[in-house]
Amino acid sequence: METRDLWRVYPLKTNEAGIPALRGVNLSVQPGKFVALKGRSGSGKTTLLNCLAGLDRPTSGAVQVLGHDLMQMSDQELTVWRREQIGLVFQSFGLLPTLSAYENIELLLRIKGDEYAARHKRALECLEIVGLTRWQDHRPSEMSGGQQQRVAIARALANHAELILADEPTGELDSKTTRELLTFFRELVESQHITMLMVSHDPLVDQHVHEVLVLTDGVIENHSR
Repeated sequence: METRDLWRVYPLKTNEAGIPALRGVNLSVQPGKFVALKGRSGSGKTTLLNCLAGLDRPTSGAVQVLGHDLMQMSDQELTVWRREQIGLVFQSFGLLPTLSAYENIELLLRIKGDEYAARHKRALECLEIVGLTRWQDHRPSEMSGGQQQRVAIARALANHAELILADEPTGELDSKTTRELLTFFRELVESQHITMLMVSHDPLVDQHVHEVLVLTDGVIENHSR
């Protein structure tokens, strides 16, 4: 995953110059790594994540993700690519409250068009990966925050995603649950041979990831670890 001189400028209604959220970002994330993207509120973290997910169009520059040039892809192509190759995880979990853990995962595969036998098998596999087989029939309201986020991760893995992009996935969790989930994320990346880029402001993240990127005013200022 790589960006080169990536700019995202939000236009104003007047003739004034737009507001730059990203200012020539150069990013490189190696396969199989768990990487944190940190920075203050308004630094451009979510904008960068959205550009990497094909959810937002950069103003200029280059974006290469999993061998695809996102700048050259149509909206329809990006939608199919996103559905089939990457997993998205958000702070609010994004689970449907009336569906069980199993059903939340299975629904994604149904939308993707998989046959019942294939999606049933994969949903159970993903629940096993995240350690929630016993909770497959429980609804979100019957699970803890950490368990709900694991279901969200299982859903992100369901399409055999090679890359997971996560926006503040521990933002609503207490410190104990956050530590447990970060340990799980690191183990998941290494056991499933996937790449994970996680937006976070939590200092607990630093000791669990392979690398920390710091974004300041739309520019990656330094790498640590």
